[in-house]
Amino acid sequence: MNDIRSKRIRQADIAAAAGVSVSTVSRVLTNEPGISETIRQHIFKVAGDLGYPLKTAAETTTGGLALIASDSVTGGLSVFYEGILEGLRAGAAERGMRFDIRLVREARTEPELVKEYLQAAGAEGLFLVGIDPSEELCRWLEASGTPTVLVNGTDPKLRFDGVSPSNFFGAYNATQRLLDAGHRRILHLTGSHRQTIRERIRGFEAAIASVEGAERRIVPMNFRGSSSQEAHDTTADILAAGEGYTAAFCMNDFIAVGVLDAVTEAGLRVPEDFAIVGFDDLPCALMTNPRLATMRVDRAALGREAIGLMIARFRDRDAPARHICHGVPPIAGGTLPPET
Repeated sequence: MNDIRSKRIRQADIAAAAGVSVSTVSRVLTNEPGISETIRQHIFKVAGDLGYPLKTAAETTTGGLALIASDSVTGGLSVFYEGILEGLRAGAAERGMRFDIRLVREARTEPELVKEYLQAAGAEGLFLVGIDPSEELCRWLEASGTPTVLVNGTDPKLRFDGVSPSNFFGAYNATQRLLDAGHRRILHLTGSHRQTIRERIRGFEAAIASVEGAERRIVPMNFRGSSSQEAHDTTADILAAGEGYTAAFCMNDFIAVGVLDAVTEAGLRVPEDFAIVGFDDLPCALMTNPRLATMRVDRAALGREAIGLMIARFRDRDAPARHICHGVPPIAGGTLPPET
């Protein structure tokens, strides 16, 4: 140890002492995302023990502001965004980043107001949570050089860093579960109000198209009131029409709860006569009888990933934008037959 301390410590020295690659050490010391917290803390400890000059995130960043779509948070999806906020707060605390939150109607995210929000919070970086930025806002963010991370959102031009569930592949796999169970006439109850949701529609349609003879129906939701009640009423009408649909993939678990209620009230057996798969793995999925089969979104992990992306952006303002998709694993439930 004394021999190492007598010379300038290099990242190769840290890698050798920590038992990891030089690349991993470099990624940790520049606060890049994608490294487990256990390995990150181990490398920081080894570096500190060797006398490597470490800078904390607090020394290099001035804080971040999260703008959250209030119409989503105050509606049925509040629990979804609470999970993301938990991850954002925890990740910011671990990295020493000052972090503020503000609810805002998506229609109120004009450049001048966003600028005021950032200045009031003393924040340098902007997290847009559940908000797809308008083209006007995108242009201002680019021109101003504001470090921006989209959380559960996307920019089709990939001008900003972002993190989201793998909506396309998650929806594809959710639909494949129904197809594997033998269903060939499948409903998809959904909206088209956000790019992330449109990705789920694409995944559903791609899965249906992959199986000869499979038929699908996109059932649009208006979201003017309770999504569960709307899903219940819409599904009841479809079942009463006798169109022969035997399964449904739902945009989220709240909608799936409404579908389950309608199917049960119609006297159909679940999953023998009608199967259902939701999305998000929200707490309501545990409360249904039977338990809802769904797809799990690790919301806290999305928040932590977003903090890592922001710190990496603070360190390198000119790096190409990255969008990270988290896998969406299946969760077994009684609304789908046991899977092999």
